[in-house]
Amino acid sequence: MEEYGRQGVKTRLLGFILMALGVLDSLLTLRGGVPAYEYLLLILFGACVFAIGAVRGGRRSPAEAAEV
Repeated sequence: MEEYGRQGVKTRLLGFILMALGVLDSLLTLRGGVPAYEYLLLILFGACVFAIGAVRGGRRSPAEAAEV
C-alpha cells in the first residue's frame, strides 16, 4: 500500500521550482532597474501548481477513509 501523502510530490516540486525561478528572475530584473511584471505571473502559476500538488497529496485513498 502507498504511504500517506506520497501523491503530488512531483507536482509540488515543480511548483516550487517555478516559484523560485520567478523570484530569481524578478530580482535580477529589478537589479537592472527595469520592473518586470511577467515574472509575477510565473510566481503565481508556480503557487497554483504547488497548491494542486498539496491537494493531491492530502487526499486519502478510499481504503484509508473506510478504516477511520
